[in-house]
Amino acid sequence: MDILACPVCKHHPLLLEVEREMAGEVMEGRLLCQRCKAVYPIEDGIPDMLPPE
Repeated sequence: MDILACPVCKHHPLLLEVEREMAGEVMEGRLLCQRCKAVYPIEDGIPDMLPPE
């Protein structure tokens, strides 16, 4: 988490919202950029860091 930055505006750090956790790992949730308000979903433990359309 400490090294992730928003691919759109390069803001660091991103805010993590956890919906489901398993064995200390985030399985479902999202990462939020507090500067540009971009949202990056986390599904099956994998964050989708592609810039929003």
